[in-house]
Amino acid sequence: MGRIVVTEFVSLDGVVEDPGGAEDFKYGGWSFEIARGDEGDRFKLDEALDADALLLGRVTYEGFAAAWPSRDGEFADKFNTMPKWVVSSTLEDPEWNNSTVLRGDVAEEVSKLKQGQDGDIVVHGSPQLVQTLLAHDLVDEFRLMVYPVVLGTGKRLFGDTSDKKRLRLADSKMVGDGIAILVYQPAAEEAEA
Repeated sequence: MGRIVVTEFVSLDGVVEDPGGAEDFKYGGWSFEIARGDEGDRFKLDEALDADALLLGRVTYEGFAAAWPSRDGEFADKFNTMPKWVVSSTLEDPEWNNSTVLRGDVAEEVSKLKQGQDGDIVVHGSPQLVQTLLAHDLVDEFRLMVYPVVLGTGKRLFGDTSDKKRLRLADSKMVGDGIAILVYQPAAEEAEA
């Protein structure tokens, strides 16, 4: 059975929009303004190499599909060859290697995906998709690289949820110029009693 792992670059005020600068956001590329250092780079490379598949929303998928096929190296090679699922009701024919469109009820389709795929199914960006997965208790782990910057505007990782979601801190460390890597997992039910 697969695990849904959400990985995000996030500002102190919860913004995840356009950390790489490809989406025409007012502060696009904000994550590149703060060095994550060798340890932060290693964390992201290990995360990519350990992933078994990608699950992406359409906007993130299209950004990745435009960027990664023309790149090479360990990270790009892994992204370009592993299975990719994109949640979209409008994308007809995904062109990026090993890509499949998931249609219909997102929670139902992702539940099936988890049952049929082993290992880590990693979600990058895709805030709308992440909010849906969280609402349906489908996220097994959050890996947040929290950057010491307040953007004040932009798409936020956490919006309204269907209910309170209790998490537990599984790991944390500081890298680069003050970036906190925080790994959260759902808290056990008895912790809420």
